[in-house]
Amino acid sequence: MADHSDRTPHVPGQRQESPAADDGQALDFPPPPPVPSLEEKEPRLEALREWWADAWDDGGFLYDRWEDLRRAPELGWHGMANWVKTALGLAGICAVLILLHGATDVLADTLHSLLTAVPRVQVGADTSHGVFAVVDQPIRTYSAVHSAALPISASTVYTVWQLVGIFGLVGGFFRSSGARITWTAWGAASIAMVWDAAPDEGRTIATGLAVLAWTVASAFALRGLTLRPAFFTHIHNAAPAFEPHIHLPAPAVPDADDTPAQVHPLHKR
Repeated sequence: MADHSDRTPHVPGQRQESPAADDGQALDFPPPPPVPSLEEKEPRLEALREWWADAWDDGGFLYDRWEDLRRAPELGWHGMANWVKTALGLAGICAVLILLHGATDVLADTLHSLLTAVPRVQVGADTSHGVFAVVDQPIRTYSAVHSAALPISASTVYTVWQLVGIFGLVGGFFRSSGARITWTAWGAASIAMVWDAAPDEGRTIATGLAVLAWTVASAFALRGLTLRPAFFTHIHNAAPAFEPHIHLPAPAVPDADDTPAQVHPLHKR
C-alpha cells in the first residue's frame, strides 16, 4: 500500500511558481519608465512662472506688445508698430476675401437684375412721351437693332447706356477728369445714335434737340471748366546786392606805464 503522507497539501490561493520563473531569465520584460517625481516637476513650473512674470514686467516681451496695441489709436497708422500694421492688413485682406467669396453669387444676381430691370426694348416701341421721346426713342431703336447678334439683350444695352450717362454727369459735377471724358464720349455717341435711328423727316430736329439737351446737361457735368488759356506770369525779383566791407577795429591805446620804449601807437594822419 502506497504511502501518501509525504505529499505536500494544496493550499487554495497560494501562487504556484513555475520552473521557468525559478530560473529568473525566462521572461525578459523591459523595466517600466521611471515616474518623474514631484521634485522634478516643480523646477519646470517655477521656470514657467518666472518667464511669465518677466514677460509682463516693464520692458518684457508681452508688456511691449501690449503697449504697442494700447498706443496704436493715439499714434495713428504711420506711428504704430510695424507688426500691428501687418496684423491689421492681413485681417483686412482676409475679411475682404471672405466677403467676396460669400457675396459673389449675390452680387452677380443683383447686377443681372439691375441690368434687366427696364422693359424689353423693341424697334419703334412707344415707351416715352413728350420732348424726351424725341431723343429716347431713337436710342432705344438703335440699341434694339444693333444688339440682336450680341449675347446680351437690348434692355441690358440700354440700361448700361443710362448708367454710364449718370456716372459721367455726377462724376463731372464733382470735377472728376475721368468722368468728364466719359460724359463727353457718352454725349457724342448718343447724338450719333439719334442721327442714325431717327426718322428721315425729323432727323435734323431730333439731332438738334439731342445736342441742346446734352449741352444743357454739360453745364452741370463740366462746371468750372473754361476754355480760356491760362497765363502764368513769373515776377523776377532782383537778387539783393551784397557789398562786403572790411572793418578793422581801432587798436587800443596802451597805458604809458605798460608800453615798452620801442612800441609806438598808430596815429591817423
